Amino acid sequence: MAESHGLATERTSLLRIEPDPVNGPVDTTAGSVGDERDGTPAEGLSRLRGLAIFICLGVLIFLHASNISLISTTQGFISEELDAFRQASWFTSAFLIAMSSLAPLGGRICRIISPRTYITFSTLIFSVGAIVTSIAPTLAVFLLGRVVAGIGAAGVFSVSMILILKLSSAKRRGLYIGLLNSGFTIGVSFGAVIAGAMVKPYGWRPIFWIQAPLASVAGIGIFFSAPNSLSIPEGNHKEPLRTQIAQIDYLGALTWILTIVLFLYGLSSDPISIVPLLLSLFVAFPLFFLIESRLASSPVIPIPILRSRATLLSCLATLALMLARWTVLFYTPVYTLAVRRWSQASAGLILLPTNFGFGVGGLLAGWLHIRRQGSFYLACVIAFACFAASLFVLAGLSTAASSAPVYMAAAFANGLVTGAILNYTMAHLLHLTPAETHTIVTPLLATFRGFAGSFGSAIGGGIFARTLKRALERGFAEAGLEDRQELTTRLLGSPALAARLQGAERAVAAQGFETALKTLFLAGSVLAVVATVIQAGTGWRGAEERKGGDVEEDLVGPDEERHRSS
Repeated sequence: MAESHGLATERTSLLRIEPDPVNGPVDTTAGSVGDERDGTPAEGLSRLRGLAIFICLGVLIFLHASNISLISTTQGFISEELDAFRQASWFTSAFLIAMSSLAPLGGRICRIISPRTYITFSTLIFSVGAIVTSIAPTLAVFLLGRVVAGIGAAGVFSVSMILILKLSSAKRRGLYIGLLNSGFTIGVSFGAVIAGAMVKPYGWRPIFWIQAPLASVAGIGIFFSAPNSLSIPEGNHKEPLRTQIAQIDYLGALTWILTIVLFLYGLSSDPISIVPLLLSLFVAFPLFFLIESRLASSPVIPIPILRSRATLLSCLATLALMLARWTVLFYTPVYTLAVRRWSQASAGLILLPTNFGFGVGGLLAGWLHIRRQGSFYLACVIAFACFAASLFVLAGLSTAASSAPVYMAAAFANGLVTGAILNYTMAHLLHLTPAETHTIVTPLLATFRGFAGSFGSAIGGGIFARTLKRALERGFAEAGLEDRQELTTRLLGSPALAARLQGAERAVAAQGFETALKTLFLAGSVLAVVATVIQAGTGWRGAEERKGGDVEEDLVGPDEERHRSS
């Protein structure tokens, strides 16, 4: 008797081989995620091993996130010692560009080597980068260390979501995603606070080298605590390792990195550099697309997956939203330093309410609402709209005269809806896409979130720097203060300097920072409205609700479907 309607018969193979729309046949018994109906995880964990993985992964996520925010309270000291006031925006961009460029490659690497081996190796690379950064005698060496650390962070970023999918049940997955997001937001919050408290008495160098032993111990801890399911690569185990390594899409990865670096370099330059933007959009990206769609056997970012409307729009909406969110994380400490004249150690405290809200929003959404499979379309759209409104309110409150408690409440609300959005969009994407693609689309969505950090640093930094420079130059000219070019340059790289100015210089600097912050947050609010429209386009019908032919075509595209039919 033949198989019918997906039911097993006497002739059904015990080891089911199901088609993967990107990578061909996949053994669903190897490294599978938990059962989607009853939520049983693929492999049970003892309480001790689960706790060890939770702690070690939490340490790595904390270090990863803290490297994004700690620059906001230390860049003045770093800029002064390395004489790099004009290049201060690259302190964060170098880390984030490296991380975002290589994160897509991490999913492919896990098909060749085991996730636990990859995350351990990545933590060692991160440690090397932290050490190089801490001993840097020049700006070039400092940025090299930040790039190496970003390469290591890319591995942690990629594997963390794989751990959630493999070790959690469908019923509790929303809660664990909320916990993961909370760990990230704790790092962003306390990274800036801890760095701000350490930098004055100890200098900026210990802030980086202390991360090396912490990351190494955490990586080794995950290696020895991970279950057997994480010791097996995700890909074809029958091919020799040398063959699988040779199949990595190095050329695709190179053209992708070139695309991102040129694009971000052009946008972050002052003024905007047109040539790198043109090279990125009309040379590097077309080459990347050609390689991925026509030449690569195992593409870095599978083009068929991106042809899915639900996947593509979900990724783009999340990218736009998180780009706007990073303006809050990067520049609210600047507001407290330059406008409200908080101390260097206290400036990072402004991140506590917004990131506390982020954690609470993700946990509440996962714990109280996302306890089932299905559509979360309306929740996503409403949360996106609330996020846009919260940024508009922050723009209006970014003045010296506004109430600090009210400003913190607005920051908390912004974080609350962001945390809920990340959980809702992930759950909704799992509803929209077939189960056999979940291990591909979820890291892809997380990767686009990572892109937002790079884009937020470069694009937001470019908007802020250009607006601030024009406001300062105009303000000094109107106040009759001549020959302030050097002061303008120093203020661009060290917001804390504005708090130490007196008289007319102080008034011009404060007004300039207010103008730049309002412009940045208003731009973020407009971008969030665009993100809301994009998210609304993802639809609400799940993969199982659509016809099989529609799902297949949505995944592989019409060209591949015609090829299969022939």
